[in-house]
Amino acid sequence: MKTLGLIGGMSWVSTIDYYKMINEGINRKLGGLNFSQCIIYSFNYADIKRNNDANDWDANFKLVSAAAHHVKNAGAAGIILCANTMHLIADKVENEVGVPVINIATATASAIQSKNLKKVGLLGTRFTMELDFFTSKLADKGIETIIPKDEERGFIHYTIFEELGRSLVIPSSKQRYLGIIQELIERGAEGVILGCTEIPLLIQQPDVPVPVFDTARIHAEAAVDFALND
Repeated sequence: MKTLGLIGGMSWVSTIDYYKMINEGINRKLGGLNFSQCIIYSFNYADIKRNNDANDWDANFKLVSAAAHHVKNAGAAGIILCANTMHLIADKVENEVGVPVINIATATASAIQSKNLKKVGLLGTRFTMELDFFTSKLADKGIETIIPKDEERGFIHYTIFEELGRSLVIPSSKQRYLGIIQELIERGAEGVILGCTEIPLLIQQPDVPVPVFDTARIHAEAAVDFALND
């Protein structure tokens, strides 16, 4: 089994989910008392958020690449960035550190492709929805992405940082998310990507009439496959 390096704290809430899902995934494959061999580096989220607000991705790159070097030096053979937004610098981190970074967008594109969908809605931070680091991986697989309107993007971005990142689940926010998703479906979305690792705290497959792609779970499954693939 390869050792995984989890870079989390972005937020701590979803990092717990990653640790749980990866361990459960390893155990499903191997049984017995087999669980993940992994190292976790967890940030103070305030440091990351400060750089996000300043649009200072060079500062975030320095933090994340330093963390990646730490887990590599501790024995990690592959790195998992436990946040969608931080994949804006994933390729750069991989090139800097020289260890594979398991890409959440690439894994999600493969999951969508397996269901033969061609057009999906994307929810996430403004960075994930508005920049192309995530959607370009989908486009490479022939998948078109649509995003909510500007006001709705602002609402989603706010709730990710101020509610879900604090582990706050507010019913009125869930109802508005469902309305946003319904509008994406009316615009032709055949599925919906929960493109922030905290959104599944609020939205689950039974809530939505089209396929839901939980990127955190898909990413964790890809990490398990990497760990067990010789």
